[in-house]
Order: sequence, then C-alpha cells, then structure tokens
Amino acid sequence: MTDELDDAVAVFDAVRPRLMGIAYRMLGSHAEAEDLVQEVWLRWQAADRSAVQSPVAYLSTAVTRLAINASQSARARRETYIGPWLPEPVDTSADPYLGAERGEALSFAVLLVLERLSPTERAAYILREAFDYSYGELAAMLQSTEPAVRQLVSRARKRIRAERRTEVSGAQQKTLLTAFIAAARAGDVSVLEELLANDAISYSDGGGAARASKFPVVGRLRVAKYHRAFHQHFWIGVEVEFGTANGRAVAMLRRDGAVFAVCTVTASDEGIDEVLWQMNPAKLTTVA
Repeated sequence: MTDELDDAVAVFDAVRPRLMGIAYRMLGSHAEAEDLVQEVWLRWQAADRSAVQSPVAYLSTAVTRLAINASQSARARRETYIGPWLPEPVDTSADPYLGAERGEALSFAVLLVLERLSPTERAAYILREAFDYSYGELAAMLQSTEPAVRQLVSRARKRIRAERRTEVSGAQQKTLLTAFIAAARAGDVSVLEELLANDAISYSDGGGAARASKFPVVGRLRVAKYHRAFHQHFWIGVEVEFGTANGRAVAMLRRDGAVFAVCTVTASDEGIDEVLWQMNPAKLTTVA
C-alpha cells in the first residue's frame, strides 16, 4: 500500500507543473489554482489508478474540467467585486510550476482578454496555445468534437488579435515601465503624456481592501493627470524594486519593508496602453 501511494505521489509531482500552469491561466489566481490542484490530488488518491492508461491525460482533464466550473463561479463573484479585477501577479522566474512549459497566455494583457471569453473557449485556447495539446486531445478533454474545439480555439485567437495590439519586447516594456514610475513619482504630466498611448487606460485593483480608484481612468491626459494628482502623498516613504511577474517587468512598491502595491504596464508601438496597479493585499502574497 505504501509503495502504491509513493508511486501516486511521484506521478502527480511530475505532472504538477502542468496542472498548476493550466489552473492559473484559467483562473488568474495563484491561490485558487493551488486549491484546484489540491482537489485534483485528492481525486488522484481515490482513483483506480491501475485503470488509468495515461496519468498526464487523466490529471490534465481533471484540472481542466474543475477549472471550467471554477471559472463560472469566479465570473459570478467578479460581478460584485469592488472596483476593477486584475489577475494575481506571480513570479514566473522563480515559480517552478508557472515557469514550466511554454510561456503563452501568461501575460497580463492576454489574461485580461481571456477573462472575456467563455470558460470553455478559454480552456481550449490555453490547452492549445500554452500546452500544445492536439485537437483530438482537446476534444476528449472537453467532451466535444474536433471541429467544435477547432472553432473554439479559432474564436479565441480572433478575439485576442482584435482586442490586443502587438506588444513591445520585454526590454522595451521594462524601459517604459521604469520611465513611467519615475514620471509618476515626480508628478511630471508632460513626460507621462509622452509615454502613454492616446487611448491609455489605468486600472487599480484594491478589491475594497486598499484605497484605489473604483473605476478605470481612460485617455492619455486623464491618466497623466490622475497620477500627478496623488503623487505627493502616495510616494512618501516608498521604495521601488523592479522584478518579474507573468513574464514581464513589474515595479514592487514597499513601505516600511512590506510590499503594498505592484505596478506594471502593457505597451505597443503606440506607447503604454494599460497601467495596471495591483493593490489588493490578498493578491500580493506570491510576489511579496
């Protein structure tokens, strides 16, 4: 019996990076993804493992179906969320689970578009683009047909292309983020305007637990003036440390040694398209 459990643990640990990667991309929450993976482990313990031909397929299917159900519940909760909802930043350079496999569908820009897809469309896109499952495998995992899952992936790709500009390189994004933080700290409206795209949007996720704007701020001049308006009191005693989350540069803001905000930007050739402020304390644990 002990040998059987040891074997089950070994198999599960080998697949865990993939399970965590699927769950996080589906939910945008590291904590919720961990809970989901734990549920899959409990099911794996109770399963008749001798009848399982492919543990990877079995476990991946289990986490995907649980994630689809969890996504439906999460969407309902987010309808009553206080202020904008943003994905939970995760340090993909240090996290062996989320840094594993391909880096597709991890950036904040793509995760925000995925939020607007149906859970099944999101699952199909993630499994195909991030984990390279065949359409036959997708059909089995999603209990559908190959033509149907091809259509799901196609719709998701079109939605992402339609809603996202081509992002700049990682190095360019870090340069723009660094310049933005310096200009925001100085309250320099003219520099902020130069950095921002004409239709730039600033989102602040406080979740009702931190002081943050409850509505997105839209437009180059409004975003610039918004960051100038609070720069004098906001930045007092703040230390800035640059790091990596979701495969892109982020600025971690500390006061009295504790991270209280994470800021990042998404950018295209037109400048900074989105400024993303994560200030909900519950979402800062993995980068703090």
